[in-house]
Amino acid sequence: MTLSAANEARAAEIISMFPRPRSALIPLLHLAQAQDGYLTDEAMRRIGELVGATPAEVKGTAGFYEMFRFEPLGTYLVNVCTNISCFLWGGEELLEHACESLGVEVGGTTDDRMFTVEEAECIAACTEAPCLQVNYRYRGRMTPDDFDRLIEDLRDGRVDVAGHGVLAQVSQMIPADRLAGVVPPERAREAPVWLGRNEAGVTG
Repeated sequence: MTLSAANEARAAEIISMFPRPRSALIPLLHLAQAQDGYLTDEAMRRIGELVGATPAEVKGTAGFYEMFRFEPLGTYLVNVCTNISCFLWGGEELLEHACESLGVEVGGTTDDRMFTVEEAECIAACTEAPCLQVNYRYRGRMTPDDFDRLIEDLRDGRVDVAGHGVLAQVSQMIPADRLAGVVPPERAREAPVWLGRNEAGVTG
């Protein structure tokens, strides 16, 4: 599936916020994934057309980031952290329980296409260990019993979680007369301020 008419209009708006169309690539990938739940070949091809990139360049960029997916997932993507803090507080056991209770292996999706369970290397919530995410929304200090209640609430619609791939988005358009000296690279005549400071040995 390619971009919807509404998302075509949104894509044009996003591109207009950047000095070069290619700079909008990551936001456009988020837009496409929010639409379909994953990145379809058709959507990536269209994004390439919009920003002047080949489909291979678009997919190569998306493939660098863990949050972009190329295959359909369950309605709810459950990432269980097993890095050091979560590991010490029961993350491995929580992941094992999640897989056992849902009847899937790590990386698997339930037969009803409702849940995909994955192991996360780190989700930067060490003080809330053991922690997991549902569609990248955090749930901290989880026990197996907490997990079972969460799954039951999700199945029964008692918990509202945005669809996989849908991010919190706050967009802004800065008027041209208020830009902080941002120009296309080919028109730049001076080194960036930060680079000049580095070359001058300024550290403070």
